[in-house]
Amino acid sequence: MGPKGKNDDPQLSFESRLTVPAAPVAARTVSTPESASGGPPSADPRDGQPTLPPPPPSAAPSEPKIWLVSDLLRAARVAIESRFADIRVEGEVSGLKRSGGGHIYFCLKDAQGQLDCVLYAREASRLKFQLNEGMAVRCRGRLTLYEQRGRFQMTVADVEPTGAGALALAFEQLKSKLSAEGLFDTARKRALPFLPRRLGVVTSATGAVIRDIVRVAHRRCPVPILLAPTPVQGEGASIAIAAALRRLAAVPDVDVIIVARGGGSLEDLWAFNEEPVARAIFACRVPVISAVGHETDFTIADFVADVRAPTPSAAAERAVPVLADLRAELALLGRRAGRATAERVRERRHMLERGRARLGDPRRLLDVRRQTLDEAAERARRLLARRLATSGAELRALETRLYRAHPHRRILEQRNVLAALRHRLEAVPRGELPRRRHTVDALRGKLEALSPLRVLERGFSLAQLADGRLLTNAADVRPGQEIRVRLRRGELHADVKDVQDGEPKGEP
Repeated sequence: MGPKGKNDDPQLSFESRLTVPAAPVAARTVSTPESASGGPPSADPRDGQPTLPPPPPSAAPSEPKIWLVSDLLRAARVAIESRFADIRVEGEVSGLKRSGGGHIYFCLKDAQGQLDCVLYAREASRLKFQLNEGMAVRCRGRLTLYEQRGRFQMTVADVEPTGAGALALAFEQLKSKLSAEGLFDTARKRALPFLPRRLGVVTSATGAVIRDIVRVAHRRCPVPILLAPTPVQGEGASIAIAAALRRLAAVPDVDVIIVARGGGSLEDLWAFNEEPVARAIFACRVPVISAVGHETDFTIADFVADVRAPTPSAAAERAVPVLADLRAELALLGRRAGRATAERVRERRHMLERGRARLGDPRRLLDVRRQTLDEAAERARRLLARRLATSGAELRALETRLYRAHPHRRILEQRNVLAALRHRLEAVPRGELPRRRHTVDALRGKLEALSPLRVLERGFSLAQLADGRLLTNAADVRPGQEIRVRLRRGELHADVKDVQDGEPKGEP
């Protein structure tokens, strides 16, 4: 391995170990109803489960015992659990439901019947595959009685498919899921760097894989190698591998990572078929080479990785070029570059000579350019003179037109028109005003003759309601209502005490 750099993470030189604490086992005491004689239930010495006590000898007839529903169900549950403590049932999964706590409820059915089953979250988390509707499975567990509903059910401890193996089914399910999410797309796969600054390796520190990778890589080109040791099989290995990948990706000068393991069975390679490893490879910032197992072994990591190598040694060969080949190619490129440079210099020199011969003496060129400039200046002066003459003629024509349309003349004409209109306007009121005044006086006389105020001057009065309406009928008011009485001088505010109908009454 190469020397340790300043960017090395000290945690990468130690093997990560994942310790899974054992799940606590809760002791449970099962109580059963007392027998007719009042004694406790006996235990079966074969399986350690409590059983119903034997019935007492029938010495004399006695009254039948009255059972409570809960006691009867509890006794039946104990009897069923003692008889079917460890059973295996095959059937088809139906009515599968998952609760918020992670428990799975379903039915096992065949052509003649069905059995309710429950798989609690602790056992469900240990399944290698996803339990789906319609799947043919074999369940191991114990038969019990759910006392709250009085229904038989099976508490399942383990499930395995009856067709393909559990690992093969889990492999296909995860492969389909990740493929649908785009983790296997070839468009996102990156090319390997030509010459990595540092090679990262995720594998076991004690196996032959790391020695093969170091030997092959240093034989080809002595690049620094940084190992993130991790267990590659067993419980929790997938989490440790994903953590090692993330630690290596955080090192700035690691340009490519090899995830490697030697050959083995499907169970031995299973850590590389789990989702944490696949997602860690997908999220890695540098290209990843997967070299797990032999050439015929395929894992989920192979599909997600940027490059798959058949063996760890082949992965080292793909990641690191041969130094001797690089030096030979560099020397060849140097010779080709020298020849190309010399040829380019010769071409540029020939082009310079041809240009110099075509241009000739630069002083002659300057003379030609000066003469051309003088001719252009002369043409510009003549053109400017013609433009000035034309503009002067146009200006004089405009001055003549402006003088003819002087505003003083137009103001005088408009003043005459205004004086005539003012004389006409003043003459109209002088003839019309006396006639209009005589008409107004006549109308005023008529209005005063019809005014109710003249009636008031003769001693009459006007009665009005509070809102100002004129009161003409005694039926329009009620006793106690306020009215106003207008006289010739002033007004009276009065309350009505009595109302009498003003219409004449007929003789009896």
